[in-house]
Amino acid sequence: MRQYGFTILGFPSNNFGKQEPGRNDEILPGLKHVRPGKGFVPNFQLFERGDINGANEQPVYTFLKGSCPPVGDSLGEVSGRLFWQPIRLSDVKWNFEKFLVGPTGKPVRRWHAGVEVSVVRKDIVRHLQQIHGQRISN
Repeated sequence: MRQYGFTILGFPSNNFGKQEPGRNDEILPGLKHVRPGKGFVPNFQLFERGDINGANEQPVYTFLKGSCPPVGDSLGEVSGRLFWQPIRLSDVKWNFEKFLVGPTGKPVRRWHAGVEVSVVRKDIVRHLQQIHGQRISN
């Protein structure tokens, strides 16, 4: 889908259950050898670790969350698993929540972390077909 201008960006964060505690230079080796391991190397751009929610959230997430409605009306149990303040309903709920940003820079869609990748893929292909007016295989 790259030929249609589609790019995936990854933003590591330690906000969720303190699951990304390492330094930035430890993230890629951790992915490759620990979690998920087995030589995994992301095929997308991975940014430095930063806050996705709270007082120190990255400006890109302030923009994304302000442009798309929340993916649910609850953050679930907060104690011991969410590490930021203040906590807001519009916050990213958990790791791997996804946003689709169109070619003009406008956020188009937001998916809960629990949504199957196959559903996200179909939605992205549908959006690219609308933009390009042609059939796109995924």
